[in-house]
Amino acid sequence: MKEEVIIYCEGQTEESFVNEVLSPYFSNMNINVKPMIHKTKNTGIKAYKGGVGKYEQIKTELIRFCQNPNFVVTTMFDYYGMPHNTPSIGCNEPDIYKRVEIIESAIADDIGYDNFIPNLILHEFEGLLFSDPQAFSVIANNSEVAQLQKIRNKAQSPEHINNSAETAPSKRILNIIDDYGKVRQGIIVAKKIGIEKMLSECKHFADWIDKIKKL
Repeated sequence: MKEEVIIYCEGQTEESFVNEVLSPYFSNMNINVKPMIHKTKNTGIKAYKGGVGKYEQIKTELIRFCQNPNFVVTTMFDYYGMPHNTPSIGCNEPDIYKRVEIIESAIADDIGYDNFIPNLILHEFEGLLFSDPQAFSVIANNSEVAQLQKIRNKAQSPEHINNSAETAPSKRILNIIDDYGKVRQGIIVAKKIGIEKMLSECKHFADWIDKIKKL
């Protein structure tokens, strides 16, 4: 019997990443991962998906998923985009890895279910793409790839590329590749890189994947 894992995620990019990168990776481990996009608004007639709404909405949906004991529930949300009232989001621990673990632990306590594995992406999905800037060659010219490589070389890891509105990984990519499309081109680059490279470059991402593998 396959382990059923719901990956509650932020939008279409993460949904595509789960379907096209994570699902094939886990399929041989008898683990079935299924993305579920966060509903930011529900009018009763239509549910709007994608982006980040209020923390209360995130919590409500997570609890609803976790109430099914047949599922393991985890998340794929950008750390830098989480709502201001997310538990412990204001933590100022200087070590980014310790900081995100503190926040994830606080979220886990707030949700309160044993079948929940909290996960925030440092600092957003595009950070993973800096695992191998050369992979951008499938959508960018040599000069643009060189500029992206320079950004990566200055950072301790892809997960350390900052999280402000001006310096977030996606903004850095857009400053160099002005027609970069997150959903389509982001997944093309991610598939070019491959999950093994991301695991070797991104410690927090690798720790999350390892938790799922241990199921």
